[in-house]
Amino acid sequence: MHILINKNYLTYNKYKIRCTIGKRGIGNKKKEGDLITPKGQFKIKFILYRKDRVKLKSKLRKVAIQKNMIWCDDPKSKKYNQLVKLPFKFKHEKLYRKENTYDIVLVLNFNMNPTRKNKGSAIFIHVAKKNFKKTEGCIAIRKFELLKIVREIKTNTKVKIFDQK
Repeated sequence: MHILINKNYLTYNKYKIRCTIGKRGIGNKKKEGDLITPKGQFKIKFILYRKDRVKLKSKLRKVAIQKNMIWCDDPKSKKYNQLVKLPFKFKHEKLYRKENTYDIVLVLNFNMNPTRKNKGSAIFIHVAKKNFKKTEGCIAIRKFELLKIVREIKTNTKVKIFDQK
């Protein structure tokens, strides 16, 4: 089964739930920071998670988030759109956070192999804020729903993001 995402919903195996997406909707991602959720079909590369907050069972590769782990979102870096560790002199996003948005993160293969500078980075499926606030391009759902999906997805599960008017 595949994960389907449109403007307001994520569907997986007849399980349809509310989601939130980038502030500027779904479309062709033009550049870093454009607030667009990219349309297309993607693979889930791996799962990042907070071992101190969640217990995960999944068929996918899991990586426990450490305090020094970050995601490079600086096009000037050779490590652009990659998981890296502090200390790091380029612009980046912290993965170890006080709030729970990154307790579980499905890393999508958007703009990887090859990585194109400034095309966009860090497209994830992660935990939504309580008010379902729009994201900077990611997809976000409730934590308990993400936990349920993580248990069921397989290594060949695809994420299909489409713009349904």
